[in-house]
Parts: sequence; C-alpha cells; structure tokens
Amino acid sequence: MSTDRVYDNSARAEAARATRRRIIDTAGQILLREGYHAMSVSQLASSAGVSAQTVYNAVGGKADVVKAVYDVMLAGDDAPVAMQDRPEFRAMSEAPDPESFVQAYAALCATIYERVGPLLGVILAQGAGGDSGLQDFVATIDRERRAGNTNALNALERAHGLPAALDRERFIDIVWAVTGPEIYDRFVRRSGWSHRMYAAWLAEALVATFDRASTGLPELQED
Repeated sequence: MSTDRVYDNSARAEAARATRRRIIDTAGQILLREGYHAMSVSQLASSAGVSAQTVYNAVGGKADVVKAVYDVMLAGDDAPVAMQDRPEFRAMSEAPDPESFVQAYAALCATIYERVGPLLGVILAQGAGGDSGLQDFVATIDRERRAGNTNALNALERAHGLPAALDRERFIDIVWAVTGPEIYDRFVRRSGWSHRMYAAWLAEALVATFDRASTGLPELQED
C-alpha cells in the first residue's frame, strides 16, 4: 500500500497569483501618478510590500511590469483569455450587417482606450527616450493592435463577407492608424473631448473608411 501523498499546491498557486495582482495593481497606481521613468523596481517592491526579487519572479523587469499593467487594463481583468475569445469581441459577429459590425468594433476600441488611455497618455507624453524596454513596449503594442485590427477584419469576413474591391492590407493600414492611441490621447486628454465624443467620432470614421474601401481605395502615387 503506497504511503505517498498527493501534494496540493493550489493554495501556493493562488498566493502567487494574489502577489502578482498586488504588484500589477501597485505598479498601475505608481505609473499613473508618477510616470514610467520615475518608477523603479525597488520602489515598486517597497510599495507592494514584497522584495525586488519577488517582482522579478512574479512579473519580470520594469518593462515587463508595464506590459502586464497594460494587458490587465486592456482586458479589464487578469484572466488568461485572448481578446478575440472574449464576449465583447465575439458579440461583434452577431451584428446584423457590416455597418453594425464596424460600429460595434469602434465601440470596442473606444472601450479599450477608456481603460488604457490614461496609462498610454502618461507614457506617450513622456516618450520612450533611450529606454530600450519602453521602446520595445511601444513596438509590441503597435504589433498587437495591428493583429487585433486583422482579427476584427477576419471576423467581419466570416460574418458578412468582404467587398471584392476592398484591399485588405491597405484597409488595415488605415484602421491601424485611425485607432492609434495617440489619437485618443489628442482628443480626450489634450483637447478635452469626452469619451462619448471620441467613441462617436471613431464609429463615424471607421464606417466611412469601410464604405470608401468597399468601392476601392484611391491609388496613392509617389512623387
């Protein structure tokens, strides 16, 4: 008869998740209050009540922490579920027509920026400077945004099909630019727009872009 006992590490795993959440929550507060360049791992560790090594073990270095804060803000929680698998993204496929789909996507983008806009506003205002970690962060979220734009277009194609005249890559180029965080920051933080005003503008801009792309985008010629 075996005397081996099955070790239940669920309590330890939950404690590790709670520590990670506390570090990320604390980092978010520091970033919004003081900015990226003012935050250090040692300061974060002290504020979160952990050691610096715990920060590295639970999340990573400073740039990793910023990305973790961004990801949680973007999703609205820390569940390991990709955006395209979340209900708000899947709900777009239930839109009755392409225009309603595009409007739903604009609403989703606006919701995301309502969550992450304050953080990105601080980071964009200060600039990456010579910090390679922050430069990598900005490059990463740019790539992720384009992937999200592509996923949305693919979902639209599955739900309603795409016009034969639509140039996929150029359309994504335009949507990627129009949905850039810099535009949200300029309108909401720097120009004093309300979130509702931004959401309405974005919906109008994306619908107009899709309508124009549906009949063929004009050729752009180099000088």
